[in-house]
Amino acid sequence: MPQFLPFSLAALTLLPCLAVQAQEQTSNVDVQIIPMPMPLSEFVISANKFNENKRNVVQSILVIDNKVVTRSNPQTSADMLQQTGNVFVQKSQLGGGSPVLRGFEANRVQLVIDGVRMNNAIYRAGHLQNAITIDPNMLERTEVMFGPASTLYGSDAIGGVVVFESRRPKLSENGSFTAGANAMVRYSTANQEKTGHADINLGWKKWASLTSFTYSDFDDLVQGNNRSAAYPDFGKRPQYVVRANGRDSVVNNSNINKQVYSGYNQVDVLQKLLFRPNNRVMHTLNLQYSHSSDIPRYDRLTDMRNGQLRYADWFYGPQDRLMAAYQLHTTSLHGFFNEMKVGVNYQHLEESRNDRELNKNYLNHRLEKVDVVGFSVDGIKRFGQQELSLGMDGQLNLVNSTASQQSMAEGGADLPLATRYPDGKNNMTLLGLYAQHIWKIKPNKLVLNDGLRVSYVGLNSQFKDTSLTHFPFSFGTVQQNNVALSGNLGLVYMPVRPLRIHAGVSTGFRAPNIDDVGKTFDSRAGEQLLVPNANLRPEYSYNADLGFTALAWGERIKLDVTGFYTLLRNAIVVDRYNYNGQDSVMYEGKMTAITAAQNKARAYVYGVSGSLIVEPMRGLKWYSTINYTRGRFQNANGSEVPMDHIPPVFGKSSVSYLWRKLTTEAYVQFNGWKRIADYNPYGEDNERYATKDGMPSWYTLNLRAGYQITPKISVNAALENILDRNYRYFASGISAPGRNLVLALRAGI
Repeated sequence: MPQFLPFSLAALTLLPCLAVQAQEQTSNVDVQIIPMPMPLSEFVISANKFNENKRNVVQSILVIDNKVVTRSNPQTSADMLQQTGNVFVQKSQLGGGSPVLRGFEANRVQLVIDGVRMNNAIYRAGHLQNAITIDPNMLERTEVMFGPASTLYGSDAIGGVVVFESRRPKLSENGSFTAGANAMVRYSTANQEKTGHADINLGWKKWASLTSFTYSDFDDLVQGNNRSAAYPDFGKRPQYVVRANGRDSVVNNSNINKQVYSGYNQVDVLQKLLFRPNNRVMHTLNLQYSHSSDIPRYDRLTDMRNGQLRYADWFYGPQDRLMAAYQLHTTSLHGFFNEMKVGVNYQHLEESRNDRELNKNYLNHRLEKVDVVGFSVDGIKRFGQQELSLGMDGQLNLVNSTASQQSMAEGGADLPLATRYPDGKNNMTLLGLYAQHIWKIKPNKLVLNDGLRVSYVGLNSQFKDTSLTHFPFSFGTVQQNNVALSGNLGLVYMPVRPLRIHAGVSTGFRAPNIDDVGKTFDSRAGEQLLVPNANLRPEYSYNADLGFTALAWGERIKLDVTGFYTLLRNAIVVDRYNYNGQDSVMYEGKMTAITAAQNKARAYVYGVSGSLIVEPMRGLKWYSTINYTRGRFQNANGSEVPMDHIPPVFGKSSVSYLWRKLTTEAYVQFNGWKRIADYNPYGEDNERYATKDGMPSWYTLNLRAGYQITPKISVNAALENILDRNYRYFASGISAPGRNLVLALRAGI
């Protein structure tokens, strides 16, 4: 644990006393110690696809409602998760944010928006920025499920699931036409952020429409200037590349803390239509669109080779996410089900990678287009003290991969380039049937959770022309047909109201996708050549949870602690490989080692997370959280190496105070050391973007306040990283913001 942590918590502990003393001296308000009931009756939807009391659910679930978003003013949904102090987030660039749940990241964590699976056939094992395509300003709530959740959500839900729920259009309460609107503007100094948001709701008796629009512009991010004496140059940006008159030039940076080529902009649009002909039936049409500008891959732009910057360009091209979804929701049914949800959806995604080495005249451009068609049918039967959720879901992924070398010279001709994925037909099919059961054996005392799912994942990936890869062998078609069984079983025991104990076991799985079996271009000539492997099998996780929630001091203290242990079997890792009896081949004039993704490793991950809430008086709250995770890969030869994606100790501690129209909060966010010995030498821990000793521990001191000027107008301000500390999240390739002033104004009609 970081050495500073006890001092930080002690300092925050004193703040309630100071607040009470100041109030007694300056206010006529009567201060009373009033019991504040803790929210044990909070409802969640992620546990069985329908409203369920959180206290009846074995799995640990974090709920983030829109009030939290309003107070914290995150720039992206990834920042929203990070600010909770319960979710670790990695960033390779400013336009990024890859959530890590219990040591699992990227394609081992599932993202869901409004019941629609976002994970697609090209989600990779490294770091993903897809979470930032969800606008936090359009969200009603977000639920984070920790641990395997494949019973309900199928493949990829090994570390957990992040379930985003956007706002719902509001019908008129009195039957006549009503209209309402909200607007927000925000400015941040660390990256000169300028964000504007507006939404309008039109409501009739049976129809309602919600339109939401957000535009954000982020300039280059300025990192903190207060560095550790042991690493005085860490994160500095002394030079960068500019291109003028057809030539690249390396220029000196006038501000070494300004991370040049990190800025970008983004547009997010939501349109929802709701039709409720009666109290039992509701139709919803959900349209979402997110578009980013080019997003510089900042970490790669700082890479050095032979004493100078390696790349002149490295950026993700404009990223587009389009979703159209329809859902029918019926209640008070008279058949087998009491309530049902039926949905169909379509997604179109485009993303590209573009890189050019210094003084090269061609830009490598690789473009992926993914079309996804899906459906879901979910129903719940309530009988006595039991609830049975049954459902089925499916998706068809179509992937089109193209590539070219684009000439930088005016009038120059483009050249062919090997594609990132197979250049023929690529498709992936997912189908699943599940049953999730909750039995309140003794209501408010003993609750059983159990569930089972059978899943099918089929994959077909075709190589048409491998001549561009210059492989000394050719591939035809890679086909996969995998069937997986997953389940969960657990108990919630509440012997007395102040105590809740939960224990459970669950399994998760991830079937290989096209990124696993078909990626071919990713090679380092003279070192390794990545080839497809049609023999990959799904990887499985087996998890056990044990935790408790305890209330004390008249229910003004709430303590949550959960421990877990996860085994990962048939883990997919990239390692040396034999193809046609050869472990090396002549490739581009050099003898090159052959590698491939393989089911070669086992892994174990264990950890503990805890949170403490103290509410000594109305309006005053102390909240602290801490998370610890450890993981190791075990290779077939018995050797053991650190598992990648395992974050250091991290958390948050805060004191908030509400007085009349004013809300204030002082908080500390912290990360412990990640020593270089705990980095995975073959994975995605990005050792080269850390110090020689690893990633140092850090903490930041922060203040925020909000004032409700009128019932419809409010202003928020925050001063983040007050000490201007220079720090970087583990595995990240860009340093975090330095001292940052955030101002936001919200208004509604």
